[in-house]
Amino acid sequence: MGMTMTQKILAAHCGQEHVKAGQLIEANLDIVLGNDITTPVAINEFEKAGFCDVFDKTRVNIVLDHFVPNKDIKSAQQSKQCREFACRHGIVNFFDVGKMGVEHALLPEQGIVTAGDCIIGADSHTCTYGAVGAFSTGVGSTDMAAGMATGKAWFKVPSAIQVVLTGRLGRERRTLLQDLPAAVLTPLAMTAACWGLAAAGGNGAASLAVWAVLLAAGTAFCPDGRKHPGLWAALALLLAGLYMLLTFTPPGWGPFVNPLG
Repeated sequence: MGMTMTQKILAAHCGQEHVKAGQLIEANLDIVLGNDITTPVAINEFEKAGFCDVFDKTRVNIVLDHFVPNKDIKSAQQSKQCREFACRHGIVNFFDVGKMGVEHALLPEQGIVTAGDCIIGADSHTCTYGAVGAFSTGVGSTDMAAGMATGKAWFKVPSAIQVVLTGRLGRERRTLLQDLPAAVLTPLAMTAACWGLAAAGGNGAASLAVWAVLLAAGTAFCPDGRKHPGLWAALALLLAGLYMLLTFTPPGWGPFVNPLG
């Protein structure tokens, strides 16, 4: 039996020719991501475990984007801890004030995340990068600490649910882009999608612009506004192949408005 796109990525990163759903593997990581909320916890665990250096200073990414500019002393201290860690370990992709942005928009924009990558991030919406053909999932800060030190993480190979989208979103139908994850994943959240992923295709998916695919994938984690236990492992919509879209039409309105008119 053939493998899904995600299974092929995981197989390539764990050195096996074939993996199957439910299998436990240890995979090499291309990107480890943290922000100003989750990275300080990861740094504490990193140092508590006695690690001396990161596995690759070009593959650890830290983006100060949640409380920057800092809202209070605590958030300033968190940013300071991230800044000192990045300086101490020579982190190349450290995005401080003046260079930062929303982390999950910034990394694709900078070309840091690419198709075929295996990515973990200490933020639930790390699943965004499924939109560019990567395997990406949110993890806890302790997993981020281990990832920064070893460049590896364990995964339970997910099963896949194919979702075929037909038609188009539209104001006349009172349907917006954010309705997509809610409609697709909410019924599956506590059952079939637990430790699984959803791969979307069909003409409805192909009609989405690249930025819209990123937004849809990024909201896959919380389809009904609540973070279901276990849905962190749902990974992404993994809108397979849509990163190859040749027609990118910049929106004439903000990202939270229906992209298809």
